[in-house]
Amino acid sequence: MVSNRALQFTQVDVFGGAPLRGNPVAVVHGADGLDEQDMQLFAQWTNLSETTFLLQPTSPAADYRLRIFTPSRELPFAGHPTLGSAHAWLESGGTPQSQGRVVQECGAGLVPIERGERLAFEAPPLLRSGPVDESDLARIATALRIPRDRILDSQWVDNGPGWVAVVLADAHEVLALDPDHAGFGDLDVGVVGAWDPGDPDRPARVDVEVRAFIPGDGIGEDPVTGSLNASLGQWLAGTRLPTSYVAAQGTAIGRSGRVHVRRDGSTVWVGGATRTTLRGEAAI
Repeated sequence: MVSNRALQFTQVDVFGGAPLRGNPVAVVHGADGLDEQDMQLFAQWTNLSETTFLLQPTSPAADYRLRIFTPSRELPFAGHPTLGSAHAWLESGGTPQSQGRVVQECGAGLVPIERGERLAFEAPPLLRSGPVDESDLARIATALRIPRDRILDSQWVDNGPGWVAVVLADAHEVLALDPDHAGFGDLDVGVVGAWDPGDPDRPARVDVEVRAFIPGDGIGEDPVTGSLNASLGQWLAGTRLPTSYVAAQGTAIGRSGRVHVRRDGSTVWVGGATRTTLRGEAAI
């Protein structure tokens, strides 16, 4: 294990509708000399939902390689760490091979990231999709403390973290949830409900409300979740939801996440604000 090596460190707030109201990610630059144990221990120490490590790419098509860790495990892909790490890489002087686009290499493969009004990543292919077993749906309903018939639709939408998603009647039902986190067991569960356009409680320019429950990593409820919103867009954009919409997330825990989702043909793009909140050195 490497000891007390000083590396550039950035902490980025991602998807925030206002400063310090999104989801933070810790980014370690130039991490090629670290081993997996170093990375996992540092991610455990930061105690954020994800900590990432920027490395030299192994693919000639990529601008950088990224490893993503929760406090307890490595993920092949995660959304807010992707945008936050791209932001940190660009801010530190990274120059992409293609104008207007960054290409990230990670466990899920190559992930293109657009540089427009905001950074937006291309949703990666799902690792698992299709119907959810009735036994799992019964467990999810019990953990959400709602009757089973309040779940209107469901789907496996796993693009790395292991998501299963359910649709409720509206945003108010999503916000009213008071789940039993232990009841989810090993399931990472996303919940979505649409806002009625005429609802006086609807936040400005928001179309749906999303919540993400991740009991396995000790997180409980994730503030704002790019990977979940990406897979929800792949499942619902253009059917139950518009082809372009804004999702609010984190409302129930005091955040104001705003995730911009759009479908272009068969491709879904997921974007949001990225703001640096901390810069310095990490001694790992």
